This record gives sequence, structure tokens and C-alpha cells, in this order.
Amino acid sequence: MNSEIIFSKDSEAGIYVMKVYNADVATLWDHFTKPELLDQWWAPKPWKCETEKMDFRQNGTWLYAMKGPAGEKHFAIVGFGEIMPHRSIASTDAFADDKGMVRTDLPQTSWLIGFTGIEEGTRMTFNLNFNSAEEMNQILEMGFEEGFKMGLNQLEDLLSEE
Repeated sequence: MNSEIIFSKDSEAGIYVMKVYNADVATLWDHFTKPELLDQWWAPKPWKCETEKMDFRQNGTWLYAMKGPAGEKHFAIVGFGEIMPHRSIASTDAFADDKGMVRTDLPQTSWLIGFTGIEEGTRMTFNLNFNSAEEMNQILEMGFEEGFKMGLNQLEDLLSEE
């Protein structure tokens, strides 16, 4: 059974998400930083995540595609900011073309992902900030909440199989 996901707008242009996993911080860290693990859960089914390239370090990038069931591909690029191993990852996520060029017609999102070891396992927190309420609403209208929750639950299912 999947644990509850808390998903709330925490400001005019921000979203807060929290979920507890029955796994240690090091295991969760690997599932957020190793493309072979990320690709197994990041996209909401029936979509699949395909990493094109990942350079997981401060100022590095992760270019990936969300591949749909009919073969369509939507690309995104993540630019990594401050990384505190097994504690937090700061990044900016943007829609992109297949070469990693940012699409300026779609919103960019600043992320802060937190990893906190607790008695039950690991509490994951996600603080997302947008340039405006309009940009946040645009992402929500694209199905972000449902898709992200599905991905987080897929991660939980994957961890329970390991």
C-alpha cells in the first residue's frame, strides 16, 4: 500500500510535496541520482523516462525524454545547482528540445529536493517555485500533480520489489 502524498500550493507561485518511503536515505539518493534507476519510475505510466545524458554534479545537467505510448517524445533538461550528498538537490527544470536547448515558451521550475532520515525510513520533500502563479497553473493544467504523484508511487512500488 502506498503511503500518503501531501501535495499543496504553499504560496502564490509554489508547490510543496512530501512523501515518506520505507527505505534508507542512501537508497532514495541513488534513485534520484542514477539514470538507470530514475528511468524506471520518473515518468507516469504508460509513459517512460529515457535519459539522454546525465552529469550529476553542481552545474551539471540531466537531459531526458518522456516517451509516450505512441512513440512521441517530450524533452526536458535539469540544471543542477547546489548538491548536498544524501541531504538535498537544488535544480532548475525546463522543457527543452532534443539537443537540450531550453524552450522559452513553457515555464521553468526551481526545485529543492530534501532527503531526511526518519524512524520510518526517509521523508522526501519537494519545494517547487515558479516565476508566477500563471506559470504554476500552466504546469498544473498539464497534469503535473497527477503525473508526479503517479511517479512517486511508482518509486515506492519499485523500492518494495528490491
